[in-house]
Order: sequence, then C-alpha cells, then structure tokens
Amino acid sequence: MVRLTRIYTRGGDKGQTSLGDGSRVPKHDLRVEAYGTVDELNAVLGVARHANQDPEVDTMLVRIQHDLFDLGADLCIPEADGQEGNLRIIPAQVVRLEAEIDAMNDEMAPLDSFVLPGGTPAAAHLHQARAVARRAERLVCALAEEEVINPQVIAYLNRLSDHLFVMARRVNGNGAHDVLWKPGATR
Repeated sequence: MVRLTRIYTRGGDKGQTSLGDGSRVPKHDLRVEAYGTVDELNAVLGVARHANQDPEVDTMLVRIQHDLFDLGADLCIPEADGQEGNLRIIPAQVVRLEAEIDAMNDEMAPLDSFVLPGGTPAAAHLHQARAVARRAERLVCALAEEEVINPQVIAYLNRLSDHLFVMARRVNGNGAHDVLWKPGATR
C-alpha cells in the first residue's frame, strides 16, 4: 500500500517530476505524458461509473480502474536489467479483458455499421474513455520506440479500448440504443 502523508512536495515547481525509480524528468517527458493519459483515462472511467446503472459493468470498471493504477505504476518505473519486484501488467490481466469482451459480445447482434459515440450517458462516457485509451496506447507505443517498456502495457491498452467499445454497446441495451453511422447521410 502507498501511504501519502503530504499531498504537495514543491518538488515539481521548476517543471520536473520524479519517476518511480527516483530519477527526475521534465513534466513533458513522453513517459509522464503516457502515464498522465492513463490517469486521465481512469478519471473518465470514474465519470462513466457514475452514469452507469449495470452492476456487472460497474464490477468490471472497478477492476479496470485498479488495473490502470497498476499500469501507471508499471510505466512510472523504467525497466532495468535484473530489476525484479516492481508492479507490472501481466498477461492474465489482458486475458481477463478478452474473456469479458467475448462474454459481452455474445449477447449482441453483429454490427452492420460503425457506431457513433453516444446513446445513453454511460455509453457516451465509455466511448470517450475508449478514445482516451487509444491516445494512451499511441503515447505508450511512441515511448516503446525510445525506451524499453513492458509489452503487456501495450497489449492491455489495445484490448481495453475494444473492451470499452463493447461495454458501451452493452450499456446501450446490448446495442439497441447504438447510434449507427450512415455514410454520406449529411451530404
């Protein structure tokens, strides 16, 4: 567990922050951008939970929020040779997302069109979360080109955006309230 006795430290007043290994980097460092976007994603999921009325969806969202803190911790501590004991995303977390996607998707008719973000308020927030998850994934992929990162982080974020899409359809009455894209409809 983490114990926070002080919320402010003044350590970032000059535009730098500390990573989990104690190293100092600029606040605009790509690694900080990546885990900051994961934090933003977690906040959007908190709003989605507030709008959601499905207890099973809430249970999944709580697990995902915990996973995202794990993922942020994973990104916050750069990987080093021989380093053990740090919190890292593991394949089982990705597999769990896949199983949940499959279970939710089995309850829905196949799509005949792309889905516009919207429908119910909960679905709209989940679509927003999906878009933030994709941005986090892009930032992590850019970071992976520069530094060694846990590959399960990318897999998790990739699967999570799919999960959030399917979950948005679920809270839209298993797709009954989806707003389908009509190509060229506004010409």
